[in-house]
Amino acid sequence: MKALFISDLHLTPECPAVARAFCHYLSSRATEADALYILGDFFEYWVGDDAMDDFQIDIARQLRQYTDTGRPIYLMPGNRDFGIGKSFLHQTGITWLQDPTLVEINQRRILLLHGDSLCTRDQQYQRYRRFIRNPLVLGLLRLAPLTYRKNLGARIRHNSRVAKESKSLEIMDVTPSAVIDVMEKFQVDTLIHGHTHRPDIHDVALKKSTGKRYVLGDWGDQGWEIELNNKAITLGAFPIQQP
Repeated sequence: MKALFISDLHLTPECPAVARAFCHYLSSRATEADALYILGDFFEYWVGDDAMDDFQIDIARQLRQYTDTGRPIYLMPGNRDFGIGKSFLHQTGITWLQDPTLVEINQRRILLLHGDSLCTRDQQYQRYRRFIRNPLVLGLLRLAPLTYRKNLGARIRHNSRVAKESKSLEIMDVTPSAVIDVMEKFQVDTLIHGHTHRPDIHDVALKKSTGKRYVLGDWGDQGWEIELNNKAITLGAFPIQQP
């Protein structure tokens, strides 16, 4: 079996090159795989399925064309698009993944995360994450007027940009002990995540072995993917043609 993993596309009408690259990826590279996993921040923001504009509707149509071929797409929530709901999933035929999710592919146990839960040194963000991901809070937000949700989404994105300017790179990266803890908890030696925008492969010193942490990059001037096949797991990049 061949599986592909991508993350942090941050799709938005303001970056049409990335959207075109993803649609091309779906109709070309992704057709070579048996399954596609999207590990969060697929969209730059999401304020509700009832707020989908022409851009998001077109992306949904492209996703449905892919899943109609019988190949599954699995989507995990990120810190930007955790509000995606059942209507979008129904339109696209996508399967929702909880964060974290344990999968077994080619007799290999792999833990999948978006990655923001590993950044435990950023205590301010972790408090916000626990609050906004609370099912009760999410339920109330979905009932709020659309205008309120749009304004709230704009404030959250603005506050995120401001916060990044004042935080060190170390704080915004994963905490090594948190990586070890979650891999030991799920008894895996392979972890794949995104969020940090720092693509790399790291060795992880576990109690009984040395594990691997694969980090996906964000899509901008280039796209990033992880391929898992019967022989290996590889991290790779490809150029994105700008307008």
